[in-house]
Amino acid sequence: MEDSLEYKQQLMERYKQMVVPLLKYLPWLEKNAGQSASHYYEDPEFGEHAMTIPVYDSNLMSFVKEAANSPLMDRNYPYVYTRNHIRTHEDERRIITRAGVKEWDILRGILSKYVLGGRTKSALWSQGVQENIFYLVLRQMVQIIEYWDQPLNIG
Repeated sequence: MEDSLEYKQQLMERYKQMVVPLLKYLPWLEKNAGQSASHYYEDPEFGEHAMTIPVYDSNLMSFVKEAANSPLMDRNYPYVYTRNHIRTHEDERRIITRAGVKEWDILRGILSKYVLGGRTKSALWSQGVQENIFYLVLRQMVQIIEYWDQPLNIG
Protein backbone atom coordinates (compact mmCIF):
# COMPACT_ATOMS: atom_id res chain seq x y z
CA MET A 1 0.00 0.00 0.00
CA GLU A 2 2.83 2.43 0.83
CA ASP A 3 4.10 2.10 -2.74
CA SER A 4 0.82 2.97 -4.41
CA LEU A 5 0.59 6.27 -6.25
CA GLU A 6 -2.72 7.14 -4.60
CA TYR A 7 -1.23 6.65 -1.12
CA LYS A 8 1.74 8.92 -1.91
CA GLN A 9 -0.55 11.60 -3.32
CA GLN A 10 -2.67 11.54 -0.17
CA LEU A 11 0.44 11.66 2.00
CA MET A 12 1.87 14.63 0.11
CA GLU A 13 -1.46 16.44 0.33
CA ARG A 14 -1.45 15.96 4.11
CA TYR A 15 2.17 17.13 4.33
CA LYS A 16 1.35 20.22 2.27
CA GLN A 17 -1.48 21.15 4.61
CA MET A 18 0.97 20.96 7.52
CA VAL A 19 3.80 22.94 5.94
CA VAL A 20 2.23 25.59 3.68
CA PRO A 21 1.02 27.89 6.51
CA LEU A 22 4.61 28.16 7.79
CA LEU A 23 6.22 28.93 4.43
CA LYS A 24 5.52 32.66 4.74
CA TYR A 25 8.30 32.72 7.37
CA LEU A 26 10.89 31.05 5.12
CA PRO A 27 12.35 34.30 3.67
CA TRP A 28 12.66 35.83 7.14
CA LEU A 29 14.29 32.67 8.53
CA GLU A 30 16.75 32.57 5.65
CA LYS A 31 17.63 36.25 6.02
CA ASN A 32 18.20 35.94 9.78
CA ALA A 33 20.11 32.64 9.76
CA GLY A 34 23.18 32.87 11.96
CA GLN A 35 21.88 35.95 13.77
CA SER A 36 20.31 36.28 17.16
CA ALA A 37 16.55 36.77 17.02
CA SER A 38 16.43 38.24 20.51
CA HIS A 39 18.01 40.86 22.68
CA TYR A 40 17.80 41.70 26.36
CA TYR A 41 15.80 44.62 27.62
CA GLU A 42 17.57 46.52 30.35
CA ASP A 43 16.02 49.52 32.01
CA PRO A 44 18.73 52.05 32.85
CA GLU A 45 16.65 53.29 35.79
CA PHE A 46 17.16 50.06 37.71
CA GLY A 47 20.92 49.82 37.26
CA GLU A 48 23.18 46.83 36.93
CA HIS A 49 21.45 44.64 39.53
CA ALA A 50 18.12 44.54 37.75
CA MET A 51 16.90 41.41 36.03
CA THR A 52 17.26 41.41 32.24
CA ILE A 53 14.30 40.32 30.15
CA PRO A 54 14.68 38.64 26.76
CA VAL A 55 12.81 40.34 23.91
CA TYR A 56 12.16 38.22 20.82
CA ASP A 57 11.63 39.33 17.24
CA SER A 58 7.92 39.52 16.39
CA ASN A 59 8.40 37.36 13.28
CA LEU A 60 10.00 34.66 15.39
CA MET A 61 7.17 34.77 17.92
CA SER A 62 4.55 34.56 15.15
CA PHE A 63 6.38 31.59 13.62
CA VAL A 64 6.66 29.82 16.97
CA LYS A 65 2.99 30.39 17.78
CA GLU A 66 1.81 29.13 14.40
CA ALA A 67 4.19 26.16 14.40
CA ALA A 68 3.17 25.19 17.95
CA ASN A 69 -0.45 24.96 16.83
CA SER A 70 0.34 22.99 13.68
CA PRO A 71 0.11 19.21 13.25
CA LEU A 72 3.89 19.19 12.72
CA MET A 73 4.48 19.18 16.46
CA ASP A 74 5.57 15.93 18.08
CA ARG A 75 5.42 15.99 21.87
CA ASN A 76 7.67 12.92 21.95
CA TYR A 77 10.58 14.73 20.30
CA PRO A 78 13.11 13.60 22.95
CA TYR A 79 12.70 10.04 21.64
CA VAL A 80 13.57 11.21 18.12
CA TYR A 81 16.85 12.56 19.50
CA THR A 82 17.60 9.42 21.52
CA ARG A 83 16.63 6.96 18.76
CA ASN A 84 18.70 8.77 16.12
CA HIS A 85 21.68 9.64 18.36
CA ILE A 86 21.29 13.39 17.77
CA ARG A 87 23.45 15.32 20.20
CA THR A 88 24.77 18.45 18.49
CA HIS A 89 23.61 21.13 16.08
CA GLU A 90 25.90 19.54 13.50
CA ASP A 91 24.08 16.19 13.95
CA GLU A 92 20.77 17.98 13.46
CA ARG A 93 21.92 19.74 10.29
CA ARG A 94 23.41 16.53 8.87
CA ILE A 95 20.20 14.57 9.43
CA ILE A 96 18.03 17.40 8.10
CA THR A 97 19.94 17.74 4.83
CA ARG A 98 19.86 13.97 4.20
CA ALA A 99 16.19 13.48 5.16
CA GLY A 100 13.72 12.03 2.70
CA VAL A 101 10.06 11.16 2.93
CA LYS A 102 10.78 8.28 5.33
CA GLU A 103 12.50 10.68 7.74
CA TRP A 104 9.56 13.13 7.88
CA ASP A 105 8.93 12.29 11.55
CA ILE A 106 12.58 13.02 12.38
CA LEU A 107 12.19 16.47 10.82
CA ARG A 108 9.03 16.98 12.88
CA GLY A 109 10.91 15.96 16.02
CA ILE A 110 13.75 18.39 15.41
CA LEU A 111 11.33 21.25 14.72
CA SER A 112 9.33 20.31 17.83
CA LYS A 113 12.39 20.43 20.07
CA TYR A 114 12.95 24.09 19.25
CA VAL A 115 9.30 25.16 19.19
CA LEU A 116 7.89 23.18 22.13
CA GLY A 117 11.14 23.06 24.08
CA GLY A 118 11.30 26.83 23.83
CA ARG A 119 8.27 27.08 26.08
CA THR A 120 10.42 26.07 29.04
CA LYS A 121 13.82 27.12 27.73
CA SER A 122 13.12 30.15 25.57
CA ALA A 123 16.71 30.41 24.35
CA LEU A 124 15.84 27.50 22.03
CA TRP A 125 13.66 29.79 19.90
CA SER A 126 16.54 32.13 19.17
CA GLN A 127 18.88 29.17 18.78
CA GLY A 128 16.58 27.68 16.14
CA VAL A 129 17.10 30.79 14.04
CA GLN A 130 20.77 31.29 14.88
CA GLU A 131 21.73 27.68 14.14
CA ASN A 132 19.58 27.74 10.97
CA ILE A 133 17.49 24.79 12.19
CA PHE A 134 14.05 26.29 11.50
CA TYR A 135 15.01 27.28 7.96
CA LEU A 136 16.68 23.96 7.11
CA VAL A 137 13.77 21.85 8.40
CA LEU A 138 11.15 23.84 6.47
CA ARG A 139 13.29 23.92 3.34
CA GLN A 140 13.83 20.14 3.48
CA MET A 141 10.12 19.53 4.00
CA VAL A 142 9.41 21.65 0.91
CA GLN A 143 11.97 19.70 -1.10
CA ILE A 144 10.41 16.38 -0.06
CA ILE A 145 6.94 17.55 -1.07
CA GLU A 146 8.18 18.98 -4.37
CA TYR A 147 10.06 15.77 -5.19
CA TRP A 148 6.95 13.61 -4.77
CA ASP A 149 4.34 16.11 -5.92
CA GLN A 150 4.55 19.45 -7.72
CA PRO A 151 6.44 22.68 -6.93
CA LEU A 152 4.98 24.82 -4.16
CA ASN A 153 4.48 28.52 -4.68
CA ILE A 154 6.65 30.06 -1.99
CA GLY A 155 5.91 33.79 -1.79
